[in-house]
Amino acid sequence: MSNENRKNDQLEQFRVKDEGKEMTTNQGVKVSEDEFSLKAGERGPTLMEDFHFREKMTHFDHERIPERIVHARGFAAHGEFELYESMKEYTKAGFLQDPSKKTPVFVRFSTVAGSKGSAETVRDARGFATKFYTEEGNYDLVGNNIPVFFIQDAMKFPDLVHAVKPEPHNEMPQAASAHDTFWDFVANNQESAHMVMWAMSDRAIPRSLRMMEGFGVHTFRFVNEEGKAHFVKFHWKPVLGTHSLVWDEAQKINGKDPDFHRRDLWESIENGDYPEYEFGVQILAEEDEFKFDFDILDPTKLWPEEDIPVKIIGKMTLNRNVDNVFAETEQAAFHPGHVVPGIDFSNDPLLQGRLFSYTDTQLIRLGGPNFHELPINRPVCPFHNNQRDGYGRQTINRGPVSYHKNSLASNTPRPVSEEEGGYVHYQEKVEGRKVRNRSESFKDHFSQATMFWNSMSEPEKEHIKQAFSFELGKVKSKSVQQQVVDMFANVSVELASTFAEAIGATPPEEQDSGVSKASPALSQEKTVKKPDTRKVGVIIADQYNGSEVKTVLDTLKEQGVQAEVISAKLGVVKGSDGSELEVDHTFLTCDSVLFDALYLVGGKETDKQFDREATYFAEEAFDHFKPIGATHEGVKWLQKLEISDSPGVVAGEDMKQFSASFIEAISAHRHWNREQI
Repeated sequence: MSNENRKNDQLEQFRVKDEGKEMTTNQGVKVSEDEFSLKAGERGPTLMEDFHFREKMTHFDHERIPERIVHARGFAAHGEFELYESMKEYTKAGFLQDPSKKTPVFVRFSTVAGSKGSAETVRDARGFATKFYTEEGNYDLVGNNIPVFFIQDAMKFPDLVHAVKPEPHNEMPQAASAHDTFWDFVANNQESAHMVMWAMSDRAIPRSLRMMEGFGVHTFRFVNEEGKAHFVKFHWKPVLGTHSLVWDEAQKINGKDPDFHRRDLWESIENGDYPEYEFGVQILAEEDEFKFDFDILDPTKLWPEEDIPVKIIGKMTLNRNVDNVFAETEQAAFHPGHVVPGIDFSNDPLLQGRLFSYTDTQLIRLGGPNFHELPINRPVCPFHNNQRDGYGRQTINRGPVSYHKNSLASNTPRPVSEEEGGYVHYQEKVEGRKVRNRSESFKDHFSQATMFWNSMSEPEKEHIKQAFSFELGKVKSKSVQQQVVDMFANVSVELASTFAEAIGATPPEEQDSGVSKASPALSQEKTVKKPDTRKVGVIIADQYNGSEVKTVLDTLKEQGVQAEVISAKLGVVKGSDGSELEVDHTFLTCDSVLFDALYLVGGKETDKQFDREATYFAEEAFDHFKPIGATHEGVKWLQKLEISDSPGVVAGEDMKQFSASFIEAISAHRHWNREQI
């Protein structure tokens, strides 16, 4: 805006430039500390009287109307949870006692950074929020598909999200972290190093919501009937294994089908291929709290599974799609503070802040204090208290009493004892001065980031290098680029040198991180691999060999593989024996990236355009390391591309032998040992 125009700007008095100014609260009080919430001792709980934290977080929670500030783009399903063995030794939580009982659940998956209208296969963490409708009340396990987080203290959450959201001066880029403000935040808040390694890995671009792990992220407590507590971390392990897209494929899917993940979840449930996740817990005795080289309360740290094994205790099955996305998926309100007796909190400072933030967020997003009465949020057990009125009230309370203590209603509703099922907080001893500080035990930001790097297979490491090179290649500030190079030299000089060269920055000097530890559980290399629910595109034309193709398609179906027919036009393709196949897609309405594998059949009646399209599909699938099978006329497309002898490419004339080899190739999912065209 020109100076002349500013003279006539009635809003000029409201235009503020914060650069170079001292920080204050919204009331004008100067702020002495903006990194740490106020705690009772360095490792103690966050205090309610921290007015700066509450003001900062409250304002942040109310910054978007009406969609969620984060996790706006989500999709959900109903299901049930069944326990494998009683956890009575560790917790009195009712739904974890009896293996013969099933608990209804509702799960919402989501991206974090994008708006409700953004695409789904972006590079991002994924929310994995589960609501258990237990007989003791609702329990919400509000997690992510990554076991750590960017920050250690909830005070920093608004800063993180402001940095990763589209830059406010031009509202770009949408649903992406490849821009200056995010990487400036990373470079200047180095506690983010570990999470950034995960975000730059394959974990941030999952193949399917059915094929990604879930983590509770924070350290919680199990408390049993005797009042004995154990620290616990929660895990969801997908039965189909943990699998990812490759970056080029993910970007193309965003254009070809921005609803790719929700469509995959919806269709799998409609087809009866119900997504399954095993429930695991890492359990740690309180007396072992300080026996590790990391702080178990630090949300930027994980508990290595080799040191603290994951005990698998149950399974969740998603078996019903929602009837109405708005009424269920969008109105679902999750909160890490929604717990049942037997599950309690730790002093993780990020968790402590979330216990305030989530209720505050739901108040603005769902219009008032009665969001718990919406059908998707209502507990299956009765609930009674003295809360009344407010926006959206559905309960019609009878009688004049709405307070405690009272005599007019015999002092009811009444609190109940622990023996009667009343929730009683674990009586942890807390000592310390009221301080804004962070424990010294939280100050190691790089050792687990290096452990993550050490744990990756060579293909995974290569993908991380490419991710950093892409993301920082989009950053305009040379200073920020160099800061990130220098920061991640503390994780791996090899990694930092690679992306430094790619972006024209100064590579770091050689140094030894001193961390040689690896955790094989962090790599996807040895995850479960099987053909179940994999989607194969069958490229076929008229006058195909009907009986032999049927043999292959029957074998795929027997192995749980979903085959969809692709041809030049919709309708049917006819075999040389008079058989017919219904065409699901044309070359125009689908793309190679939407399938896990290709089966090239062809037919005696293909033209140059058909051959050109089929060759393109095959070439792209090959470059994305996917399995490719070919028989009959389809073999010519392999020969044209000169890939017939490549790993994961199967061709043959004996249909039974071909089918077995093709299933084996599909089961491997990706064939990283092939050279791209």
